[in-house]
Amino acid sequence: MKKYISILIVIVYCSSCNLSAEKDLSRIEKRDNVLKNIIPPTISENVMLLTNFGAIGDSLTDCKPAFDKAIEICKEQNGGKIVVPEGTYLINGPIHLTNNVCIELQKGSKLVFGSTPSDYLPVVLTSWEGTFLYNYSPFIYGYQLENIAIVGEGTIDGNARDTFSKWAEHQKESQLLSRRMNHEDTPLAERVFGAGHFLRPHLIQFFECKNILIEGVTIKNSPFWCVHLLKSENITARKVKFDAFNRNNDGFDPEYSKNILIEDIEFNNADDNVAIKAGRDHEGRKTGISSENIIIRNCRFKGLHGVVIGSEMSAGVQNVFIENCTYGGYCKRGIYLKSNPDRGGFIRDIYVNDVDFGEVEDFFYITAYYHGEGKGFETDIRNIFVDNVKCRKATNAGLVIQGYPSKKVSDVYFSNVQIDSCETAMSFTNTENIVLNDIIIGQEVKVPSHAK
Repeated sequence: MKKYISILIVIVYCSSCNLSAEKDLSRIEKRDNVLKNIIPPTISENVMLLTNFGAIGDSLTDCKPAFDKAIEICKEQNGGKIVVPEGTYLINGPIHLTNNVCIELQKGSKLVFGSTPSDYLPVVLTSWEGTFLYNYSPFIYGYQLENIAIVGEGTIDGNARDTFSKWAEHQKESQLLSRRMNHEDTPLAERVFGAGHFLRPHLIQFFECKNILIEGVTIKNSPFWCVHLLKSENITARKVKFDAFNRNNDGFDPEYSKNILIEDIEFNNADDNVAIKAGRDHEGRKTGISSENIIIRNCRFKGLHGVVIGSEMSAGVQNVFIENCTYGGYCKRGIYLKSNPDRGGFIRDIYVNDVDFGEVEDFFYITAYYHGEGKGFETDIRNIFVDNVKCRKATNAGLVIQGYPSKKVSDVYFSNVQIDSCETAMSFTNTENIVLNDIIIGQEVKVPSHAK
């Protein structure tokens, strides 16, 4: 009988191992299938120096006319690589890209954008906090383009700390108006902001674009979100450095976008390092384009939160892979999934593997009731897989899941989790099927002490 029980235990153990291996294989296969669809654009060999178009890197000469001329030549010749040599180049107004263009910022080069709001008019079609509208142009803007690259060792400086960034104090009226237009389905042609409003423009935005590469550059001092990937696909971002401390200076914001690789990034942001979005409320549900197939790997997080999904995610987010990442400094929250009953949509098939944080306030946080508000459109949050993650210290909480009474968060799997110290180990409410395997919060308890 004892022999039979031993054999049974071995069979059960092996079956468990096989199931775990199959699950991991499924994740790897899904991730690798995503990678097959992410191919950086081919960079044109038609090289042109920005200085040949009148640009002077003296920090005083307005080099926007030179950029406009170079981009027009690229358009006429069906592509080109605009090389920016060492120097500081003032750009009084937006750079509007064209197809098949690459901007190479050589080492020691810096683009510094001017701070006169009227230079960023007329308004262009864009999106602001999940609502489509017309607003000041993003500083670098691509609309309905293909094969775009921004590469090199130079810097893109939004120069917004003392100008556009301060608009946040005056934005409330226009912010609420944009949300009302969203909820009331106001025709897009009537959603005109720009002059007289205070909705800050993005630093870089790709809108309905395909085949994008951002590599090597340093991004700093943005007026709003740093890099907004809107309704775009096949995007590679690697070896980018952020030094962005203004309000709402998210690093990357993919929205309604897919097939994205974000790797080897050095984050240092005042806000979310990566914030995955998919539209807000009525308009997001109406648009119905989920953000999906996003890989975030080999990054160093530092800022408000490491990776966030939401809160504007009404069209849904799925197939996100966060792996082999560590930290460069403090984050308020490590991994943060947030929605509320105004949003609807879904968050599902999220994989977090081999991620390490230092000190945070909360390590892993899911909430379906963000800001304690909303009704009528609960979010379906399920199929979250977290394996081999560590945190040195969580000053508030280790693992938090807050579902909603009528739509519980379900099917969340934690395995191989280690949190050295935290105030609250776990707090799960309105949840179903939360599975824990090999969890150590605090000091590991080993061999029991002997009675004396």
